[in-house]
Formats: sequence, C-alpha cells, structure tokens
Amino acid sequence: MSDKLTRIAIVSNDKCKPKKCRQECKKSCPVVRTGKLCIEVAPESKIAFISERLCIGCGICVKKCPFSAINIINLPTNLESQVTHRYSANSFKLHRLPMPRPGQVLGLVGTNGIGKSTALKILSGKLKPNLGRYEDPPDWEEILKYFRGSELQNYFTKVLEDDLKAVVKPQYVDQLPKAVKGPDRTVEALLKARNQMDNIQEIMDVLELNQVSDRDINLLSGGELQRFAIGVVCVQQADVYMFDEPSSYLDVKQRLSAARTIRKLLRPDDYVIVVEHDLSVLDYLSDFICVLYGKPAVYGVVTLPASVREGINIFLDGNIPTENLRFREEALTFRIAEVGDEYLADKAMSYSYPSMEKTLGGFHLSIDAGKFTDSEIIVMMGENGTGKTTFCRMLAGAEKPDGRNSVPPMNISMKPQKITPKFTGTVRQLFLRRSKPLS
Repeated sequence: MSDKLTRIAIVSNDKCKPKKCRQECKKSCPVVRTGKLCIEVAPESKIAFISERLCIGCGICVKKCPFSAINIINLPTNLESQVTHRYSANSFKLHRLPMPRPGQVLGLVGTNGIGKSTALKILSGKLKPNLGRYEDPPDWEEILKYFRGSELQNYFTKVLEDDLKAVVKPQYVDQLPKAVKGPDRTVEALLKARNQMDNIQEIMDVLELNQVSDRDINLLSGGELQRFAIGVVCVQQADVYMFDEPSSYLDVKQRLSAARTIRKLLRPDDYVIVVEHDLSVLDYLSDFICVLYGKPAVYGVVTLPASVREGINIFLDGNIPTENLRFREEALTFRIAEVGDEYLADKAMSYSYPSMEKTLGGFHLSIDAGKFTDSEIIVMMGENGTGKTTFCRMLAGAEKPDGRNSVPPMNISMKPQKITPKFTGTVRQLFLRRSKPLS
C-alpha cells in the first residue's frame, strides 16, 4: 500500500525548534537508523528537513515531536503529477487550479488555510506557479505546456502577454487603512482616484457609501471598510475581478447588495472569481463552483468545476462522486434545536443594565433597560452602523454612556469586530498571559 501513496512531510516553521529539543524525530526514525538521511538536523538548522522520497510514512516522528511541529500525510499517487505550486521544502502544497471561464462567475469554497488565496495569487499573476519545483522553477513555456489542452492554457497565455489586468479585493480589509497612502484618504476621494468605469455614483448608492463619503478610512467600521473595498474593485476597468470573502462584516441586506454589484461586472470577455464561505451568497453569486479540500496549512486540492448545486452538495457531504473520494469523515448537517421555557427559567444568576444613551459625532444611540442570564446565548441582529458594537463596548466598560447611568461592573471578555493585533509575542504566549486558572 505504501508504494501506491505519495507522502507530504510538513514541518511548521514557528513550532519546530531543534535547539530546544533532543531531536527526537531524527533519533526515532527507522529510516535514519538504517543509515539513510531521511531526517536531517544540522547544528545551524532552524528547522528539521524531512525527505519525502525516503519517508515510509510510519508516523513515529509525528508522535515523538515535543512541539507537534510535524505532519506526515499520505496522498494518492495521481496527485503527485498535478502539483501546481509549493512554497518550499516541507511546506504547503497546492494541487490543481480552478478553471475560470469568461462571462461567468467562478465560486471557490473550502476551509481556511486550504489554498484559496494562493490560487487567487496565481490566477492574478502575482505568483508564478512552480509546479512543485521550488528549487528549480520552470519557465513560462514549460508552464503553458503543463496546462496544455485546458482552459488555463489560454488564460495563462494572456497573463504572460500582459493582456489581462486583474484587480483583487483582499481578504483582510482591516489592513486597508495601513496600505492606502496619500494626503486625502476620504472614501469619495479614493474612489474617484481609481474610477475608470464612470459608475462611481451607482456604486456608492448600492453599497451605501454616501453617508461615509467624506470620512477618513481610518474611521470606518469593519462593514464600511468591506463595502469600500468592494467599491474600489468595482469602479476599475479590468479583465479579471477577484473577491476574497466579500460578505464578511456585512449584514444580510448588504451581502445581497454586494452580490448584485459583483454580478453586474460580468461581460462576455471578462472573468469574475469569488472566494466565499456563506453558502447562500455563494449560491446566488456563482455560475459554477470549484471545491477545495485537504488539510489546512499542509496541502490543498482543487476539484473539477461543478454546477452550483452539485458543488455546494459536494462541500457539505464531504464526498466527490466523480472521483469516488471522501475528504471528510462526516457530512455537514444543519439541525434546529428547540429550548424549552423551563430550561431558561432555571438560571442561577441574572444581570441587568439600565436605560442608556450615547452620542458619537452625528450618531445617537438609545438603549432600553434590559437583563440577561448566564449560560444563555443572545443574538443581536441589525444593519451595520446601527450601534451594536457601541452597545457591546458600553456593556464591557470600554465606552461610558452619556448622563449619570452606568453599567454595573461585570467580568466580560469581548472579541472586537476589527482585528488589530498589538502583541509582539507568539500565539501561545498570548494565550498563557490571558488565561486564568479555574477556581
């Protein structure tokens, strides 16, 4: 069986620390004991190197590593001939590529860290596919020969001839304020600077940007930044439009407006590619779908194009009928649970807050008095910019209400809307600093 499988050996750069361990992976490897250099760790090495050609897939090094820095994955051999890109030795590997079609919207769906953003970088021309040969990258002639006979051959021919202009809506819109330079950083000024389609007023109306047109992008909320980022892409003249998670931060109404705006970009000769996790938006937006599966940060595989309904069902079922392949053990199902009144009435502690008001510039928020109990999940719904975040910040004590009313002190942990990391250490160090022993 081992001869019919090809192995991927992944060594995490941030976890592997050869100078802080006894190199258990190398000492316990049965191939190394036979005299072959399957695992190499030189005194000056920052991470271990694992030879995928010599590895037998025993998995002993995975169990012995004290930092859980090693992953050994067995894949079908036919995928070895379909490697599109690999960053370096013992790093993420992407198999196949989505195949965009002119005049249609291609939807990409899959878990995070599976290669969707890498695929967008390759299709936008920002990343040259190396076909897995990171040490000896192929030239464009060899790349075009590799994709010969598929729709990607014509696509990459246009990329090579600079005949395709691609614009990308980035995934992390909260980093936009740092990337935009210039003295005038208001929404309207930035849109006008990039306007090439004479549709700026229509875009601002549909995406509800008129009320923030004179606001600096540093002062925009997450939803406003998302709509601004979509607007910047839609006002440009391009051949390929790419949207990486356009529905995040947006409420239901705004997601539908954004989807309609993206659909209007379609012309007979241009390409539109959308990465989306919201299946309802994906269903509305896409003309066909490619599903990505694999193991996050280890490897990703792109399926062949499928219809919208078939692609979403493949993702939910975790099974690809055409390839007779199951990539997830359990299917994703949606269950509706009902909670009886007697369960909610049996709570031990109750919290309350008074009626409050808060004025922020031209925005005014009025809050009626209310209460809630522990072990209870309350969902707060409403359009962006109506005060949900301000209300949460007032409950957490980060914002003070107007007047004399104040929120009773409560021990609150809050995940902010916009992620702006300030901690300079590792994820583990931050968790250890913030966690407290249970009493």
